Amino acid sequence: MLSGSPIFSLLWMIVSVVVIIALAYWFTRYVAGRGGLGAFAPMKAGEELEVLAQLPLGREQRLMIARAGERFFLLGVTASEVSMLAEFTQEEAALWRRSAERENRSETPSFREALNTVMRQKRRR
Repeated sequence: MLSGSPIFSLLWMIVSVVVIIALAYWFTRYVAGRGGLGAFAPMKAGEELEVLAQLPLGREQRLMIARAGERFFLLGVTASEVSMLAEFTQEEAALWRRSAERENRSETPSFREALNTVMRQKRRR
């Protein structure tokens, strides 16, 4: 008797939608808690992919050195595409990273040094 009424149909549809939303929510929480489903697992930032250096060449063009796992790539990036220009061997990448780290240490002042320089310049004015 109730199965044919429009109110019963409406209630059944609302209950079904709520159950589907609850299951979808539970499933996404479960998958996110486990770290994903195999190949669909989200990568954690900084673990597998990393941009090591960028050199702007124009308005929307740049060269980029990127690391993907244990591989290193020189990429040409434009507004419409990304092209692999070269792949570095492990030895080449190790040499490049060591020299880049030495340059960064010698050229980049610490935050304290930069703040002191700015404060001295403000006092002179």
